[in-house]
Amino acid sequence: MNSFVSSATNWWRSHGTLRTLYLLLLGQLVSFVLAMMSFTSSLIASLGVDAPITQTIPTYLGLALVYGSILLYRREKLRVSWYWYVLLGFVDVQGNYLVNKAYQFSSITSVTLLDCFTIAWVLLLTWIFLGTRYSLWQLFGSAICVVGLGLVLLSDAGVGGGGGSKPLLGDILVIAGTIFFAMSNVGEEFCVKKKDRVEVICMIGTYGFLVSVCQMSILELQTLESIVWSADIILAWAGYTLAGILFYTITPFVLKRSGATLLNLSILTSDMWAVVVRIFFYRQQVDWLYYVAFSVVVIGLIIYSLTEKDPAPVTSLENGNPSLEYRVLEDETAASRNESPTAREA
Repeated sequence: MNSFVSSATNWWRSHGTLRTLYLLLLGQLVSFVLAMMSFTSSLIASLGVDAPITQTIPTYLGLALVYGSILLYRREKLRVSWYWYVLLGFVDVQGNYLVNKAYQFSSITSVTLLDCFTIAWVLLLTWIFLGTRYSLWQLFGSAICVVGLGLVLLSDAGVGGGGGSKPLLGDILVIAGTIFFAMSNVGEEFCVKKKDRVEVICMIGTYGFLVSVCQMSILELQTLESIVWSADIILAWAGYTLAGILFYTITPFVLKRSGATLLNLSILTSDMWAVVVRIFFYRQQVDWLYYVAFSVVVIGLIIYSLTEKDPAPVTSLENGNPSLEYRVLEDETAASRNESPTAREA
């Protein structure tokens, strides 16, 4: 009996099953936190607050204070030049601004499903700037995802009756926001795998806070003066802030250890949470096209994820191409995935 248990344990560890389950649980935690961000953001919009930039300021401030304290305690110099972090913080703020603004015009289901458009932009950006090459199956899977997202636009255009006051405007804002999110994600993934996770999160929080304050002072001062604060607004704002801090904390951790495959599949389930929220909290009907679109996106992501493989670098290391350096780091990460959790802890 003992030999059987020992053999079973060794089999699980050799196949990485325990580690996969561990990462799946972390991925589902990221998905749930993202769904809570979507829910609280839509709730803030439904309460009559139109301040998408100000909404993210407490989140960035919290990240700067928590991870800045750790960075100061270490007394280490920055491993990446500050101006790259300024750029990373700027694009992240714009992505949050556009997506949060979209909740003023569109439904939570449309916004969360159209978030998947980030994948298409990530493919393009990694191909251009990191030298990543993708197989035809991966491109085919991405194309299917785009078709599914097109069904959302079709529904919101009036064929199926999407939710929201101006659903098409909301959809356009989300798609524009995914461009900035893609730039932020690619930059963050590169920095996390190349440098230090704590430094990256701290700098995103610090410069995201500074950019948000400057932008808020220009665009949202009058809006803030007109807000009639209530307990519901404060609680929704606090919930968004907490969920945002958790999201920025966990996402780089999962990304560094599991890569894009498990992360993308995990975040996809946040769309199902959005449907549940729309049906049971907002008491709104979800059109049949949403279910079709969701199914199509699932199929596309599965095709992309199952055919994902290590892309080949386009130039040699002697040329000093950063894309190859990025691939070397990914190879090191892939090699570390074969280690058991016990070996890591040891």
